Amino acid sequence: MANNIAARAPLVAVVGATGTGKSELAVNIARKFNGEIINGDAMQLYEGLPIITNKMPEDERAGIPHHLLGCIGLNEETWTVGNFVSNALAKISEIRARGRLPILVGGTHYYTQSLLFNDALANKSQDEEPVSNPERPAILEESTEVLLAKLREVDPVMADRWHPNDRRKIQRSLEIWLQTGRKASDIYEEQRTRREASGQEVLSDEAQDASLLRMRTLVLWVGAQSDTLSKRLDARVDKMVTQGLLDEVSTLSEFYDSRIADGESIDTTRGIWVAIGYKEFLDYQAALRKGDTSPKQLNKLLAEAIEKTKAGTRQYAKRQIRWIRIKLNNAIDTAGAKGSFFMLDGSDLASWNQNVSETGLDLVDSFLKEDTLPDPASLSPLAAEMLTASKPDTSARSDLWSRKHCEVCNTTSVTESDWTIHVNSKRHKKAMSSQRKRVLNGTAQTVISPKQEVIEEQPKED
Repeated sequence: MANNIAARAPLVAVVGATGTGKSELAVNIARKFNGEIINGDAMQLYEGLPIITNKMPEDERAGIPHHLLGCIGLNEETWTVGNFVSNALAKISEIRARGRLPILVGGTHYYTQSLLFNDALANKSQDEEPVSNPERPAILEESTEVLLAKLREVDPVMADRWHPNDRRKIQRSLEIWLQTGRKASDIYEEQRTRREASGQEVLSDEAQDASLLRMRTLVLWVGAQSDTLSKRLDARVDKMVTQGLLDEVSTLSEFYDSRIADGESIDTTRGIWVAIGYKEFLDYQAALRKGDTSPKQLNKLLAEAIEKTKAGTRQYAKRQIRWIRIKLNNAIDTAGAKGSFFMLDGSDLASWNQNVSETGLDLVDSFLKEDTLPDPASLSPLAAEMLTASKPDTSARSDLWSRKHCEVCNTTSVTESDWTIHVNSKRHKKAMSSQRKRVLNGTAQTVISPKQEVIEEQPKED
């Protein structure tokens, strides 16, 4: 009975790309409906660095309690999905015990999706691996290369499924084997077979066994037109620089140097070290430390770093939107919850309060009263377009997996559709054209067949 009550208790989740106003909407909802906010952004788990991690300024939080914000040290690993879900569920229970509304907001959407859905594998991870468990297998902290080698040994199907640089998914697949003694590929295949036999749609590995939402949830997606968002993000990076971004970069660089001086080893491919707005400035920081770089060269390096940060931010926003449109959208559809998934068009900042905040508050009010909600596609033309999944989520369909590597571009694709996109991309065509010229000039050994886009031998070295 208690589980049924918890499942009926409401949760509001605010999702969307970076820079769309998710945090502001969450605060507005919390103010009106006696809520508290739970952070769902991996970088904002880290203490300090409010500019690099894009934390909402304290004076804009309107006194609303924010949880899981700045709660781990800079030297700690980013939380696994299981760690996040167990901590977030604990906070949700605490908030509800105070008679308040839990509101989840953040841009790490695999965190959000794992919290929203009853994922049996994630639940098992929470039960068997508490956050403070010192017995967590040490191999999970090894480099991505080591993790992949071990996964290839125990579950070659899943090892071939993931891109060799996708640490999170490689680590998750290995973690499943370590915890259950079973291959993740076998578990997913069994679940797929069961779903096909019962006529259900196959879910992705990120939402396996998630036919039901964990609790009664309203999902609000704050979006914007692509070109409008890109300009907004560029302007935000410029503002970050004027607000003190370079000071935070220096602080983090000094922290890194002090740890290295103490003889520690740091994996800069994960954790806070991959935050957009830090790694892009490393060349500039190195030049500053040398002290003999001309002002002109320093200005050039600074301009390049700012542009890299803008490009990285735009690319990150595109990845976030892609996740929502494919993975989250398909999972919500499969769970039969499309009627509680809304997009709010924040393209026009002058109308943001009306189109996003006021509309969002009206939806929350109706949701909490369990009144009939409007058709999500009726809110705006952008909502009608974006709430239609851009393509089916095929990541759980092992029959559609097709790992291919393009030696010319040094790019790995793990599905046939990804491969098709790559070979038709401007980047690949340009690389192929350059390779053909090298063949004609006698500087490469392999003649390219029109039917085979992968070069089997590298160009000769000079």
